Amino acid sequence: MPRHLDIQMNSFPIAGTFTISRGAKTSADVITCMLTESGARGLGECVPYRRYGETMESVMAQIEAARPLIEDGISRAGLLRAMPPGAARNAVDCALWDLEAKLSGKSVASRLDLRKLKPLTTAYTISLGEPDVMAAQAHEHAQRPLLKVKVGTDDDESRIRAVRAAAPDSAIILDANEGWPEDRLEHYLRIAAEANIALVEQPLPAGRDDMLAEIARHVLICADESVHHTGDLASLADRYDAINIKLDKTGGLTEALEMKEEAQRLGFSIMIGCMVGTSLAMAPAVLLAQDADFVDLDGPLLLTRDREPGLNYAGSLVFPPEASLWG
Repeated sequence: MPRHLDIQMNSFPIAGTFTISRGAKTSADVITCMLTESGARGLGECVPYRRYGETMESVMAQIEAARPLIEDGISRAGLLRAMPPGAARNAVDCALWDLEAKLSGKSVASRLDLRKLKPLTTAYTISLGEPDVMAAQAHEHAQRPLLKVKVGTDDDESRIRAVRAAAPDSAIILDANEGWPEDRLEHYLRIAAEANIALVEQPLPAGRDDMLAEIARHVLICADESVHHTGDLASLADRYDAINIKLDKTGGLTEALEMKEEAQRLGFSIMIGCMVGTSLAMAPAVLLAQDADFVDLDGPLLLTRDREPGLNYAGSLVFPPEASLWG
């Protein structure tokens, strides 16, 4: 039977406001890709990201342009050649993985030889705000083992110290989203070391991060905006200790698996991250993150409502997806 593609825009309200150094948002606007073939249905979700020149409309148009190839039965390998890395390819690639699982009766986990899936401890994100507001958020979630704290202001020292004091027992990731100026970098890294920060994510702008190769790195430095796909890795070895793999950057699970293997070979620590999306976006990433050093898949925890069915979260634990959701 022929394959059919359906594409939808969906919006899921965020609980409160999600704020980073580049701005704030109140909803997770996602694109859902649905493939049906021989009575089976495969789903994938992506989150277009303006930082990478993507909009809901442009990503929809990318998928629509590939419709003839997709409905003609393109494989995941073929998709890597037909579409560039990014959100559009991610939605289609993950839908293909899910469709293949449903058609074959063999789960994605089994196809990846993941015999014993385990629940993972995910970071929980503290949005950027005034130091006292961030400290209050951190105190509210101080029982969580891992917090991800958004920074990237002219006064991050007070924010780092306030959050650490409010959550003394939590491991903390700082995410600057390219927001630290070069003349403050070494100072902030010293403060991070004093505060026993586990990881600092993307302190400098992508393409302007050469300084990281020239200074003492007192804490682990993780690339996010600086790394998108496997071809980026070799050039980052002198600047970064870890990389953040997000399916919306790599363009799907297929490329992400290759990227993770190569990154591990090169000696990088691995973080599996996400945009703010639903459980459908997180599900393939949970499989990818089974042996990751850091996991940041809290997207659904930031929403007022998730998809049904969704992933099972218990505190900071996220459990592997059921087949009724994905895979």
